Parts: sequence; structure tokens; C-alpha cells
Amino acid sequence: MNAITSQTHALSINPASGETVDSYPYETASQLDAALDRATQAFRTWRRQPVGQRAELLLALATVLREQAEAMAQMITLEMGKPIAQARAEIEKCAQLSEWYAAHGPAMLAPEPTLVDNGTAHIEYRPLGPILAVMPWNFPVWQVLRGAVPTLLAGNTYVLKHAPNVMGCAYLIKAAFQHAGFPDGLFEVLNVTQDGVSNAIADPRIAAVTLTGSVRAGIAIGSQAGAALKKCVLELGGSDPFIVLNDADLDAAVQAAVIGRFQNSGQVCAAAKRLIIEEGVAQAFTAKFVEATRALIMGDPTADSTYVGPMARFDLRDELHGQVQATLNEGATLLLGGDKVEGAGNYYQPTVLADVTDQMTSFKQELFGPVASIITARDADHAVTLANDSEFGLTASIFTEDSAKARQIADQLETGGIFVNAFSVSDPRVAFGGVKKSGFGRELSHFGVREFCNAQTVWLDRK
Repeated sequence: MNAITSQTHALSINPASGETVDSYPYETASQLDAALDRATQAFRTWRRQPVGQRAELLLALATVLREQAEAMAQMITLEMGKPIAQARAEIEKCAQLSEWYAAHGPAMLAPEPTLVDNGTAHIEYRPLGPILAVMPWNFPVWQVLRGAVPTLLAGNTYVLKHAPNVMGCAYLIKAAFQHAGFPDGLFEVLNVTQDGVSNAIADPRIAAVTLTGSVRAGIAIGSQAGAALKKCVLELGGSDPFIVLNDADLDAAVQAAVIGRFQNSGQVCAAAKRLIIEEGVAQAFTAKFVEATRALIMGDPTADSTYVGPMARFDLRDELHGQVQATLNEGATLLLGGDKVEGAGNYYQPTVLADVTDQMTSFKQELFGPVASIITARDADHAVTLANDSEFGLTASIFTEDSAKARQIADQLETGGIFVNAFSVSDPRVAFGGVKKSGFGRELSHFGVREFCNAQTVWLDRK
């Protein structure tokens, strides 16, 4: 760490080595003002651009993303430690997202007839204006693109305030939009402090706000957006239940649980954090899960064979370790891992906690790192009770060979998404978002296109 402090600069620190990669001075009030002006001016022209032409630019963006994929993936790995194979997959997913919305998005914005007699009324989806997006570091390109692509297609402009440790990724994303031919001002990047975010939310040029982040950040951003009478979409934390019933295919369940818990080094909101296993298979599942977790390769994130890399921030590793120690002190059993890895890098051992109960820290709190908690359920009803006993409600998984039982359980779960015999994913074809303290509003599918639109009634010749 040099004399430049995080109070004046956003710092990019390589979590695999602890070395500072780069620093970016926070922008002044006048620079913020200029960025909002550019976004506002661009909106006035962009909103009148035919949606088909906007879609063509998304196809160009997909091409640019693939051309720049290696540079962008390397930046992801350098700045937040994602294993390089997963970083490359993140860029390809963004390219596919752009292509999907180019093909299907325009129809989502077409005038929608109503049930008024004689077809004289319909709904038009009108863009709102510049949208402020406060985004996290864990999927530094995907999180941005999955919001920006449908938002821009709808005719809005997008103003990104990215996490300070991935500003290199933020500027590469902006360059990709420029290379794809998007006009200046459509995609702006703000490198500002929390005060700068507050000023942007209060500014009348910002039409609405979207945040992906912690519950604490959601409370702050949501309060400020509410005070300014602006719509907001909040995608917050999760402590997703992963239910395995006695009749499940155990090998498939274990494979999905390992991926669902340890991909991105466990730093995923929608992830298999609470493994709720029916007691008839709990012992067998646990043995297989520990064996599979032990086989994961942890190490240099630039190596193709690495599956678990360093955690993105050193303070978050300390917080995670504290949660693990608290859970063990409360009576859980440590089956694997449970400690920081010595050395310069920010590594935490892949960890499995068993005998976790609903009164323990790892059950009640979100653990954002490579730690899995195994909870035993007496039966399917008890599994549902445990699953819903959380302040979060993002996604859930159910493993069973009985499709009727899966549907019955799904009807009772308090989450934004449910995946049967699969781990949770985000996909442009389906809506993504949560309930309870996991937030509100939806991204992706047609919901993501219309979230920042004015659904305007147009009634002709009303009689």
C-alpha cells in the first residue's frame, strides 16, 4: 500500500498477492455534473432511436465482448481473483446476453393491446431517463451487463458507479460499448465516494436507481431513492437453501451443491449456502460432499485448473472467518477447512460445517465465501420450515425424483427463484430477484426491460 489512500482514490488490489494494481482518483463534483449532463443529453436522442437500431448495437457489443474477452477476463482475475476459466465464461455469458436481447427484446417493448372494446387503447413502454447503477465486484462484468443491456435497449441511458476495487473492469466495459458504436453518454462511469452516490441520487437528472449489494447498502440506497421519489431495484444478499430429499439422485445433488457453493470462490448472492438434507440421506450426502469439496483445486487464479481462488477483499475474509469461528463455538462440527491460508494472498480454505442448527451464525447470516453449512431435516415439511426460516429470499434448490413433491415444496418456499434438480443461475430468459431482505424488483427477461419504463396508457377516441 502506498501513500495514496482509499479516502482519495479507488484502489485495485490483487487479492492473490496483496499488491496494489492501480489507483483511480475519485471524481470531483464538477466531473460528476459533466457525466450526468452527458447521460441526459444522450438520452434525448437515444430514446427516439428505433428499437431495432438499438438491438443492432447490442449485436455489435456481443462481437466486441468476444474480441476483448481475454483482456477483460484477465482484468477480472487480476482485480477480484476469480479463477480465469470462470472469468472467461463470464464474458461469454455477457455476449450471449447481448445477442438474446437483440433477438427477443424489441418484441417486449412493442405496444401492448388492452381489453378495452374496439382495441382503441394500448400500453406504450417509454424509457425513464438516465439510470444510476451501483454495482458489486463479485461478477464485475456480468452484474453490469445484465442490467445495462435491457436498460439501454429500452431507451434509457446507464450511469455506472462500480465497486472501487474493480474500476479497471468498469473502464473496460465502457470501452467495449464505445467500440461497439454506442453514442457518447449512453454508458457513463462514475468513480465517486458514497457522498457522490448520494448527490447523484438526489440530482433531478437521474430518473431511477438500481443496486446489487448488501442489505446495509440496500437500506441506504433505498432510503435515498425513496426520499427523492425515485424508483429503485434492489438485488441484495441471500442465504439460499439447497434441499436434498431422501429420494434424490445423490451424485447429481452433490455435484450441483459443490458448484453452487464454491463457484466464484463462494462469493455469489444466489448460491447453495444452507444445505438442508433429509435425515435418511444426510450421512451419505455429507460424506460424498466432503470428498468432492476436498478434491477442489485452490490456488493461482490465473491457472486454468484452479477452481477456488482468493477472496476478493481481505476484510471480507476476516469477517467470514469470524462467522465460521462463531458457528463452531455454537456447537457445529468442522469437517473440512475452517481457516485462512497463510501467505500473501487472500485465500480461505474450502470449508464444510456439519450439525448446523437454526440458532447458529452460519444459518442466520449470509456467509459470502467458500463455506458450506449442512443442516439435517427430519422430513420434507421440516426442510421447508428450515428453508423459510431466513430473513433472505433470493433463490432455492430442491433435489428429488418426485416431480409432484418438488412442485408442492416449491409452492411453499419464500424465494424469488426455485430450481429443481439444479443449482441456481441467472439467465436472460427468466426473471431474477428476491423477496424479504433479498430485495425487490426484477432483472432479466421482459421484467428487466420494463423495470425502468413508464407503462403509458394511450387511449384513442375514448367514448
